Amino acid sequence: MKKFNYDEAVSRNVGWVTQEEQQQLRGKKAALAGMGGVGGAHLLTLARLGIGGFHIADHDRFELANFNRQVGAMMSTLGAAKIEVLANMALDINPELHLQKFGDGLTEDNLDAFLDGADICIDGLDFYVLDIRRKLFARCAELAIPAITAAPFGMGVGYLIFMPGKMTFEDYFGFSGLSPIDQQIHFAAGLVPAGLHKSYLVEPGRFDFAKHQAPSTFMGCEFCAAVAGVETLKILLQRGKTFAAPHYHQFDAYTGQWRRGWLPGGNRNPWQRLKIFFMQQQLK
Repeated sequence: MKKFNYDEAVSRNVGWVTQEEQQQLRGKKAALAGMGGVGGAHLLTLARLGIGGFHIADHDRFELANFNRQVGAMMSTLGAAKIEVLANMALDINPELHLQKFGDGLTEDNLDAFLDGADICIDGLDFYVLDIRRKLFARCAELAIPAITAAPFGMGVGYLIFMPGKMTFEDYFGFSGLSPIDQQIHFAAGLVPAGLHKSYLVEPGRFDFAKHQAPSTFMGCEFCAAVAGVETLKILLQRGKTFAAPHYHQFDAYTGQWRRGWLPGGNRNPWQRLKIFFMQQQLK
């Protein structure tokens, strides 16, 4: 059986990155919160990119309802811990990974350990998990760690980049003082202000914020991993321009549209506040 060789395994990346840059990626560490539909795809994408270190956090187990969108969800993994399945998949790609698992999930008590030594943080938490998400992004801002959140909407993705010294997650979304359901509405509105996905939503009733239910697609999750992977590469290698919040990004493959916008004030922007008002009337 052939032995693993890092340089050979990632050799097809070279050309889009230099050999020197590939070695830089090998020495980087990414903190990935969540190993579900989005987080699992993040891990495998970045492992194939050649990033050499990961901190991963998740406490959940695979079930049948995960099959439509989660890379680790299979008959052979039903009931298995997501973090163990995804860790094994990543190590099967690169056995030399420096990988630390946080099997109790992300908590306020382990935030600092989770972010220790991280060069970047990528949010793959469930959409409805907002309290620890807020604390994660706040701590990233305090530690000057770039952070990305990408969410699947329909057959596309909406994502935001939060860079040290720039607009913070809380400043953009404005969660403070809001009820849980209003936080969910603000999160959705802030992620995809362009609303490119709305035209082909055939059963709006499938969205139920109170019950934490929403339709999803595997394509959307894969787009999340793709855009987060590209932005991670640019940030870690300091290549190209990064459009941090209050810039937002949305790509929708179904409609064939791409939008990068600028939303000064984030959800406090007057036009955004109007959109949120209408969302509240529809969803509450």
